[in-house]
Amino acid sequence: MTKYALTVTCRSTRGAVAALTAYLARMGCNITDSAQFDDPETGRFFMRTSFSSEEGAGLEALQAGMPEVAEPFAMDWAFHDEAEKMKVVIMVSRFGHCLNDLLYRWRIGALPIDIVAVISNHMDYQKVVVNHDIPFHCIKVTKENKPQAEAAILRVIEETGAELVVLARYMQVLSDAMCERMSGRIINIHHSFLPSFKGANPYKQAFQRGVKLIGATAHYVTADLDEGPIIEQDIVRITHAQSSDDYVSLGRDVEAQVFARAIHAHIHHRVFLNGNKTVVFPASPGGHASERMG
Repeated sequence: MTKYALTVTCRSTRGAVAALTAYLARMGCNITDSAQFDDPETGRFFMRTSFSSEEGAGLEALQAGMPEVAEPFAMDWAFHDEAEKMKVVIMVSRFGHCLNDLLYRWRIGALPIDIVAVISNHMDYQKVVVNHDIPFHCIKVTKENKPQAEAAILRVIEETGAELVVLARYMQVLSDAMCERMSGRIINIHHSFLPSFKGANPYKQAFQRGVKLIGATAHYVTADLDEGPIIEQDIVRITHAQSSDDYVSLGRDVEAQVFARAIHAHIHHRVFLNGNKTVVFPASPGGHASERMG
């Protein structure tokens, strides 16, 4: 059975859902899951629909007939074959907890992606990556060579056909030009102490201030440092009896979990940009295993 997802955004307009569902029915498709959101503040409508097409139209036929439905509503739309894995480039520096977590989830099939390359500005994780039969690219970055380094990074992205870049604690600030070029296609993870605790050791600062909650935030990268649209967040509670090392350990755990959930939502086309925010549709509890995070 062939399974597809249809994603749609448009202005809030009466009749959009009826037009879409009627079209899928005419094309011989069976809807298995659907989520929608009408934002009264932005006047935008968002919809994601999963459907099967065992005896119905194929992808080309669905795409060919869609403009007639979409044009009256000025819809931005896309069909996605749910069997296709998104090509992903991972970028990392010297903190490997998010990289190792992603590799494990990818290896056991919990994160159904195609990791086409890992890029780092250090050699620390070359052996780990190569042992997974994934191409490793060490691209050093300095103040003097930053434009050339970013050009090299973009070449890897273009040559591999990567649709998504994930910054698994990649400790370099991307240029405004790269952020704009890759808008909506780069996800970053950071501790949720920003902007309160900046610098190289935020967990030590949090310990010294007696913080009671440690969190992490995954967001799309924009030219505004660490202020892009948020995809996923979570927290873990701390007590006075825990040490600064405990803060670091718990922080790494929550970072890895939040990062994986954000990537999982993106690759299944459940995240929609809505101005400076996102609309994130949850996976259906009864959906396919690849749609749920364990």
